[in-house]
Amino acid sequence: MLIQRNKVVFSVFFLSLGIIISLICPVFGKFIYPSARMDDVVDNYHGTKVSDPYRWMEDPNSEETISWVEEQNKLTFDFLNKDSEREEIKDRLSLLWNYPKYTLPRKKGVRYFFYKNEGLQNQYVLYMQKSLDGVPELVLNPNELSEDGTVSLNRAFFSHDGTLMAYGLSTSGSDWQEIKVRNIDTGKDYNEVIKWLRVGGVTWKHDNSGFYYSRYPEPGTVAKEDETKYNRVYFHKLDTPQKDDILVYERPDLKELSFAPFITDDGEYLILYIFEGTDPKNRIYYCKVDSNEDFIPLLDSGDASYDFIDNIESTFYIKTDLNAPKGRIIAIDLNNPAKENWKEILPEQEDTMSYVTMVNNQFVIEYIHDVCSVLKLYNTDGTFSRDIELPAPGSIAGLTGERKDTEMFLAFNSFLYPSAMFRYDFKTDKLTSFRKSEIKFDPSGYETRQVFYKSKDATEVPMFITCRKDITLDGNNPTILYGYGGFNYSITPFFSIPTAVWLEQGGVYAVANIRGGAEYGEDWHKAGMLDKKQNVFDDFISAGEWLIENKYTSSSRLAINGGSNGGLLVAACMTQRPDLFGAVVCDVPLTDMLRYHKFTIGYFWISEYGNAEEDPKDFNVLYAYSPLHNVRYGLTYPPTFVMTADHDDRVVASHAKKFVATLQAKDSGENPILLRVETKAGHGGGKPTSKVIDEYSDIFAFLFKLFRMKFVEK
Repeated sequence: MLIQRNKVVFSVFFLSLGIIISLICPVFGKFIYPSARMDDVVDNYHGTKVSDPYRWMEDPNSEETISWVEEQNKLTFDFLNKDSEREEIKDRLSLLWNYPKYTLPRKKGVRYFFYKNEGLQNQYVLYMQKSLDGVPELVLNPNELSEDGTVSLNRAFFSHDGTLMAYGLSTSGSDWQEIKVRNIDTGKDYNEVIKWLRVGGVTWKHDNSGFYYSRYPEPGTVAKEDETKYNRVYFHKLDTPQKDDILVYERPDLKELSFAPFITDDGEYLILYIFEGTDPKNRIYYCKVDSNEDFIPLLDSGDASYDFIDNIESTFYIKTDLNAPKGRIIAIDLNNPAKENWKEILPEQEDTMSYVTMVNNQFVIEYIHDVCSVLKLYNTDGTFSRDIELPAPGSIAGLTGERKDTEMFLAFNSFLYPSAMFRYDFKTDKLTSFRKSEIKFDPSGYETRQVFYKSKDATEVPMFITCRKDITLDGNNPTILYGYGGFNYSITPFFSIPTAVWLEQGGVYAVANIRGGAEYGEDWHKAGMLDKKQNVFDDFISAGEWLIENKYTSSSRLAINGGSNGGLLVAACMTQRPDLFGAVVCDVPLTDMLRYHKFTIGYFWISEYGNAEEDPKDFNVLYAYSPLHNVRYGLTYPPTFVMTADHDDRVVASHAKKFVATLQAKDSGENPILLRVETKAGHGGGKPTSKVIDEYSDIFAFLFKLFRMKFVEK
């Protein structure tokens, strides 16, 4: 058993001893870890007493927490760097990463804006062209804002004519951003800085006099726990201080609501999305841009998801899942907005309606057919126009264009199709290559297979498997199984440089499209949330069993991986089936499902998970699968690599810290349980390229060591 001590002073001794034993004799010896104090902290949930001995780790700034993290990092990096393939892996990742990468162009006025990364730049650089074949002009290079690349250009919001830009900067991966304003022609910034933004965005008035935005209260003006509540909408007049901004809308009686304002493309209406946390059910209000009247509730019942597509004069086109879990399009005339006057433009189809926009006065619709994108054009009366044939089975990773444009751009990729860009010309009905990927990876020797397997309750679940064409199904292939399963987020095929490296080294990469996502509409999502969350874990466990039964791999060579909600997924699965997996890579996870809602924006997720404090039924569900509370004494858990970041203000690092401390205390000590805490980084957004490469180098060093893989030069 792990030796416990209550004094931090002894931790260095035990750290040194642990490193010696674990590195010299990892097969025969037991792992011994840095000491972690256990307090007598007990909470009472509806009559059930639950201990929380590592509550002190919730304070990231305490000397004890900092010291413990430093010792954990030393243990981890000593393990990863000793007798490992890390440097070879890092060199290969860096080589493949080093090619020009672009985002889709977005047209504003006569200008095209896009981001470019030359290859290994820490942050993408924003450029502008005055025509598609024009010379790119630098707009903003965030790499010049910090020496280590940890200041990122979070988002850019352009005025309708493309002459002004409000842009958000975030530091060290924080979700918080500060907005600055730049004149595109002069390259000069205005004096104002807009603070306390997190969700929503900026939307410019068409006369360029200013913009609408939503923000949270200034810290110190409300209780600490309310600093991500009381969202308000303001109008900011250009070239004035934020203190003079005009309050446009608030709901102090419903402090959990958030707002996202935007102005319609014709400049006539200010639309207000109203939502609570991550619940897909939302409300839509509107008003005339230049009126002094209150917002008018258009969709106020909170009974479904409503996405504004576009408007033609007073007719609003809305994508909704009301009475259509796979999505449909309705039209609402503002002059006759009652539900009985709604007009169904396009009814629900067999495939899931994933995304809708209007370009060339037509609906451009991405459907999801068995987890792959299908692109169709419809007229505004709902009549079918044509299919746009995509280059291969895969995913549309982005689409830009506005209602009156006669061109649109789309990004496409798949597991073996590096992200490429295409331009569609509505005048000629032709899809042509716009930018090809220059990555030095040859996919010809690999293939992607889609299989359907049965979960515990006999539900058929799709899974993609990417591997060598000549793979031998002998149960000996090192395999990574990835999943997410939540928040109605679909995991469609995607290209990844780390996956390419894994494939080159003989690995298998599998993605299970488990319930909780939106691959088959809102019903698929609902089947994996709240009291149905166990379905998600059953689906993922069944995916692992299928891969083993069909000889792709074996338990000892099967690694599972997921991040955020996917981190919860793999943590729950390893506590439920520790015998099934040979390794666990758990990134920025939720693990304390009884207290998750108490930190940062955790309360946003109550609609997805439930609230253990307020509802006894929710407590019973959450307590049954919460990874932190389901680690058992004396079991041998799979080798586990948990990663988090000290600046993660979405899923706080204490989830990972408390989980690792619990595993290290209760595990038999036969396998490594490692924690990696990244500094000056957050949940993942805006992470510098150098840190991303380092992270994947560590992941693969961990897996190569466990699976006894040797790096093969390419």
